[in-house]
Amino acid sequence: MRFFRSKARFRETFLRGAVTSAIVAFVQICPQFVAPSQAQMTLWDQIQGSLSGGSAEPAPERKKEPLQDLRPDSTPWRSDAMINAISAAIERYQSIVDSGGWPVVPTGRMMRSGEDDPRVPILRKRLRISGDMPAKGSYYDSETFDSELEEGVKRFQRRHGIRITGRIEQSVYPVLNTTAAERLAQLKLNLQRVQALMHGIEDRYVLVNVPAFQLEAVDKYEVQLRHRVIVGRPQRQTPDVRAMIKALNFFPYWRVPDSVATLDLVPRLKQEPGYLADEGIRVYNGVNGPELNPATVDWSAPQVASYKFKQDPGDKNALGLLRIDMSNEFGVYMHDTPMKNLFGQQSRPFSAGCVRVQNVFDLGDWIAHNEPGWEQPGRVRDTLAAGQPMELKLMHPIPVYFAYFTAWAEPSNGRVEFRPDIYGRDGAALQTAYQRDNDDAPPATAAAALAP
Repeated sequence: MRFFRSKARFRETFLRGAVTSAIVAFVQICPQFVAPSQAQMTLWDQIQGSLSGGSAEPAPERKKEPLQDLRPDSTPWRSDAMINAISAAIERYQSIVDSGGWPVVPTGRMMRSGEDDPRVPILRKRLRISGDMPAKGSYYDSETFDSELEEGVKRFQRRHGIRITGRIEQSVYPVLNTTAAERLAQLKLNLQRVQALMHGIEDRYVLVNVPAFQLEAVDKYEVQLRHRVIVGRPQRQTPDVRAMIKALNFFPYWRVPDSVATLDLVPRLKQEPGYLADEGIRVYNGVNGPELNPATVDWSAPQVASYKFKQDPGDKNALGLLRIDMSNEFGVYMHDTPMKNLFGQQSRPFSAGCVRVQNVFDLGDWIAHNEPGWEQPGRVRDTLAAGQPMELKLMHPIPVYFAYFTAWAEPSNGRVEFRPDIYGRDGAALQTAYQRDNDDAPPATAAAALAP
């Protein structure tokens, strides 16, 4: 039966290739016969339209899967249970490596449910070895991408922090073909990272795992809140930080850092002189200097390098309505954002180094909970509703950690998790495992926005 299927596929491929060649030759020899309405189409678009029997209908818009990227386990990253779970994962992956690892899935066109592909048995074997599919399943040698395989691909994508589609697209191959030995090395490296933060664990603290794009607020060794976060893009990395949260700033001003002014703001002003007025940003001649009229400034002049910028509070402010003050040597902090649509992206390295927090008002309530008069939930929103800028200085400062964990195992079920090494800190061998999916890029206007 497989012989007849292969023969039929060969005949179909041969005929398609012959038709394609004929159309290419015709278009090259007689371009005047190509319809004017097709002038803006690529040659390949025209060929594909001809083979499909006329003008092709636009492809249906892909339905985005809901994000499932937050850890469900109430056990913190900084815990003995996490250490034990990662250690068990290391033993398991060492066994996989000792047994020869998993096969490489040949790259090529997309693989998806309902289609036949000779690489499907290899993909099944790959996912069975890593535990994403049951050890025994139906149609082991079948070349049909069935629903069982689709679910296995989704489990793999969920465990690796990539977009859950159930399809093997171009962006998935580098993650899929990272070797078992490389994953083992990644687990060992991250075990050391967790162990380095195990000394003197506090009753209450906040931890941001940068490559996992999430934050956890811990009280008495249990996670009470988890939030999605936006972190620094690879050119403006969010650093490893140990600091103390000392205040909440309501309706903050944003004092534009010199690095952002030099690299982002001034170059933009050369193209869009009205940008400051549109965004409510003021310019000053030095730290304590007088305010300048932006319309009179030559943005190419050398003295611009000494100018300082400050954005007024409000809906357009890059810090949003709440800033979490945590003094540190890097000048980074956590804050609200007006660009909340970016939290809907699977991968979120969009900032200039600071951490933007989804539902940050809930985190603010948690931070202020032990302060006199702030015990009741909702005080942060009530304060914002009053509309007056203010600062709450904490009588009980809270430790905060910005960490970089790209691999761990969930203590509740042993599931091994990996995340893209967005900053290349895991070593050169693993840097190739991160390739942004084109469908997971931020909206152009939000990506171009000026923000910390």
